[in-house]
Amino acid sequence: MLISLVVPCYNEEESLPIFYKEASKIAQQMGISHGADFEFIFVDDGSKDRTLQIARELHRKDARVRYISFSRNFGKEAGIYAGLKAAKGDYVATMDADLQDPPSLLPEMLELLFSGEYDCAATRRTTREGEPPVRSWFAKKFYQIINKLSDTEIVDGARDFRLMSRKMTDAVLSMAEYNRFSKGIFSWVGFKTKWIDYKNVERVAGTTKWNFWGLLKYSIEGIVGFSTAPLLMAAGLGLAFCVLAFVGIMIVVVRALMFGDPTSGWPSLVCIILLCSGVQLLCTGIAGEYLAKTYLETKHRPIYIAAETEEDLDAE
Repeated sequence: MLISLVVPCYNEEESLPIFYKEASKIAQQMGISHGADFEFIFVDDGSKDRTLQIARELHRKDARVRYISFSRNFGKEAGIYAGLKAAKGDYVATMDADLQDPPSLLPEMLELLFSGEYDCAATRRTTREGEPPVRSWFAKKFYQIINKLSDTEIVDGARDFRLMSRKMTDAVLSMAEYNRFSKGIFSWVGFKTKWIDYKNVERVAGTTKWNFWGLLKYSIEGIVGFSTAPLLMAAGLGLAFCVLAFVGIMIVVVRALMFGDPTSGWPSLVCIILLCSGVQLLCTGIAGEYLAKTYLETKHRPIYIAAETEEDLDAE
C-alpha cells in the first residue's frame, strides 16, 4: 500500500525541512502500524528562494521524495493538480508545507478510509486563532455567501488537507478545468467524506503568502466557478431598474399633463444617470467574469508547465 503526500510549496525554504522531518516520523510509524509505504511529492510553484534546492537535496538522500518545479508561479491550485496527477499512491493526501496541516492526523484519516465507509477524510478548523479578526470575519462571510449561492456545499473552515482514495483522486483529476477551486471540486465530485475537526495551528516557519486581495480574488473565483446565481442577480437588478425607470417616466408624463410642471433639476438627473450607469457596469462586469472563464477554457492552455522533476535530476 502506497500513500502519496502532495505538498504545494511557494517560498517554503524554512518550513520544508521541518515538514519533511515531521512527515518522515509519521511515515515510519505508519509503516510499522499499517504497513504503509510513502512518497513525498513537493510541487515548487516558481519559488524565489531555495525551495527547489532543498527539494533536490531531499530527493538525493531519500528516494521517496519526488518533486515538480514549475517554470513560473502558477498558483496553489495548479500545484495541487500537478501533485495529484503525479501521485502513484493507493491513497493520496494534499497538505501544506507549513505544518498548519498536522501530519499526526494521517493515521486517524487512514483508519477512516480502511473502514470502507468513506472515500475521503478531510479536515476543518474549529478556531481561527492567530488570524486577524477582519480576515476571519470575511472568511466566515465567504462561506455563508457561497453556500447560499451554490448547490455545491463548501464546509466552513475546510482545509485542503485531506486523504482520498484512488477512486476519488481520479475523479478530481477528471475535472481538468483551467480555473480551479479545489474546495468546490472536492465537494462537487461527491463521495462520502468524514470531517475531522481540529484547532488552528500556526505556521511552523516563514510567513503566509496570502494577502487580503489574493483571498478576495480566490473567493470570487470560487463563487463564479460554482454558481451562476450572480448572473441571475444581475438580470434581476436590471429588470428592477427598468420597472423603476418606466414608473418614473409615467410620473413625469402625468405631472406634465395635469400640472404643466416642466421637468427640472439637472443634479438629480445626473445622479440617476450615474446610478443607472453604475448598475449597468456592475452587471456587465459580472457577465464578463463568466465570459472570461469561458475564454480561458477555450484556449486549452495547460494548467501548469513543469520546468524540472526528480527524473531530470536522476538523469544527470
